[in-house]
Amino acid sequence: MPCLRPSLAAILLLVACSRPSPRPATFVGRQACVDCHQAEARAWEGSHHARAMQPADSATILADFGGTTFTYTTGVTTTAFRRDGQYWVRTDGPDGRLTEYPIAYTFGVTPLQEYLIAFPGGRYQALNVLWDARPAAEGGQRWFHLYPAERVDHRDILHWTGPLQNWNFMCAECHSTDLRKNYRPDSGTYATAWSEISVSCEACHGPGSRHVAERRAERKPAAGSGFDVALPGRAEEDWRFPEGEAIARRTPPLATRAEVETCARCHARRSVEWGEYRHGAPLAQTHRVALLDEGLYHPDGQIRDEVYEYGSFLQSRMYAAGVTCSDCHEPHGSGLRAEGNALCARCHLPSRYDEPAHTRHPAGAGAQCVACHMAERMFMVVDGRRDHGFRVPRPDLSVRLGVPNACTDCHADRSAAWADEWVARWYGPGRRSGWHWADALAAGRARARGAEDALWRAAFDSAVPAIARATAVSLLPSNPGPRTVEGIERASRDPDPLVRRAAAEALQHVDPAVRLRIGQPLLGDSIRTVRLPAASALAAVPAAVWPAGDRERFDPVATEYRSSQRVNADRPESWLNLGAFEAGLGRPAEAEAAYRAAIRLAPRFAAGHVALAQLHADGGRESDAERVLREGLGVAPEAAELHHALGLSLVRQGRLAEALPPLGRAAALDTASARFAYVHGVALFEQGEVERAVAVLGAAASRHPEDRDILQALVTYSLQTADLAAARRWAGRLVAVAPDDPAARQQLEQVGRMRVLGRP
Repeated sequence: MPCLRPSLAAILLLVACSRPSPRPATFVGRQACVDCHQAEARAWEGSHHARAMQPADSATILADFGGTTFTYTTGVTTTAFRRDGQYWVRTDGPDGRLTEYPIAYTFGVTPLQEYLIAFPGGRYQALNVLWDARPAAEGGQRWFHLYPAERVDHRDILHWTGPLQNWNFMCAECHSTDLRKNYRPDSGTYATAWSEISVSCEACHGPGSRHVAERRAERKPAAGSGFDVALPGRAEEDWRFPEGEAIARRTPPLATRAEVETCARCHARRSVEWGEYRHGAPLAQTHRVALLDEGLYHPDGQIRDEVYEYGSFLQSRMYAAGVTCSDCHEPHGSGLRAEGNALCARCHLPSRYDEPAHTRHPAGAGAQCVACHMAERMFMVVDGRRDHGFRVPRPDLSVRLGVPNACTDCHADRSAAWADEWVARWYGPGRRSGWHWADALAAGRARARGAEDALWRAAFDSAVPAIARATAVSLLPSNPGPRTVEGIERASRDPDPLVRRAAAEALQHVDPAVRLRIGQPLLGDSIRTVRLPAASALAAVPAAVWPAGDRERFDPVATEYRSSQRVNADRPESWLNLGAFEAGLGRPAEAEAAYRAAIRLAPRFAAGHVALAQLHADGGRESDAERVLREGLGVAPEAAELHHALGLSLVRQGRLAEALPPLGRAAALDTASARFAYVHGVALFEQGEVERAVAVLGAAASRHPEDRDILQALVTYSLQTADLAAARRWAGRLVAVAPDDPAARQQLEQVGRMRVLGRP
């Protein structure tokens, strides 16, 4: 539960914390573990963890550096060669020119291997021409590009010399042990350090000095003694088949999620929010785990982008039943504990589940448990990864929502409707048509009619996984209705921190007074990634709105928020967040300094220019705002948000005719943005180009059929052109989208009467 007020348990904890604590443990290295843990050490050697990152030499390089070449779609040819015992590549550098670079480290082993190149200032960059380490018979033993379908040149944010391929920020924490990024904002350099270059013992178990000291004191320490967290070993007797049941149960129930949380630090799509990771603490204290966001996951939670395993596993019945990573994976060698269906048979009775009556397939690939319950998706071109949601195939969701399904993964020549019919034949029609929280997330993403009610159902149904409930809460602000605020407030008291975090993040979209009422208790939450977004949301609440004395609760969390953003001071997004925070607090000088730091780090970072321009505009410096936006367009001419912001600046200056081209350019560059199209249409109307405004908005309505602003504008502008039939049609669509909006119904009635009376 969230810590919202002092309790007896909290007081006792404070008393305990006031006693002298043991000296913090330090990292001692793998060699201190080997003598006593020889079996584990042998299993680790040669594992993916052991070879996660290695110095580049003849023992670690897998690729052919014998003068081999790879030509990318941009026309750049990368050449891999050897010189004086070193491994080199000749490829396009940050200025687009062919340059020779020595390989410093290898990254991974199978099914692909990446290569790190050292740059000045302690920076390492991951080359995005990779080696396919699979056998030649499987299509491997070749060079390939990480983005084969795109044209990534030196100006693109995805280029290997850019911030998204930076090892220090993007990769290092999960490929090394005891990683300290050590970024220095004053010089823009890194002094990144580690205790071991690969993922070794203490990466999972934590610093081992106290444990080793106990052993050297000739006391045999208990398993996990001396560590901040004791990771329980997997015992066969943990899982037992109750009499007459076909699925084993953990006996006794799982006492702690520490093991899964430990693995999730690297096996999750997440961002680092705090620099001091503590082994055994909830992951949410230091990392922000991605929700089931559009672009990352399909609406039913299936993996879509590179999200690793944790977010999927949280959705599963396995996680709810207490399954941990080491139930299936041997943690030291990283291999499976059994092969094929034998792995699942450890907890699922083979006589019930490994039979054609269940699999509906004869023995072979189609009868493998993973074929139906762990769909494989390809990432990084050649790396097949399995969805850890362990979901039951639902081809009816494919028919309804367009999500993939395991049936047509294999039967690629068949349709989802075909698979749905077979499910109905096997299990009856009721099996394929039941409600799923995917319906709510799909409606919320599309801002569809009835989305708020569907999101409510998903958000507060205890049978729905917490990560899906949190995602539903996150979608409430974009689907406003009469219960939106009530839903956010209820979510802020949820037992699960993911749901509370979603509520805290949603506060940005509610009225300041309401924001204060809901957000203030969250400042005392026990989980940092709940407190921080609450502080961010409350920063913009005017001081006059705060009750006397209550502001004192905000100040320490504000300090914590600033510290959290400086953890990633090498990223422009963190400076953008910090600038918005300071602007909300009425500190424009500090906000401007933060925004300028973001722009210095990434000159083509459009959001930095837009934020700085808005800060100038808010301060009455509109000409400075225009200058900043034009400077941004000079380095990022295809950034739609910069064109849009420039158009708005010109509108504010009363230069409407000049605003039309950049507003139109923004809408053309980003057709997915309903807002850009709407503003362009309104500007055209205000300039007197009514028919063109109607045409632009009509096209936008076909792309965004649920957007209320566009529909409302079309009703008004159609009346201006005396097209009463069109006005009534658009008014009808508006009511269909917002059936509970009395203003929409009233307008439809008015348009109807106007048609009867024959008045424009």
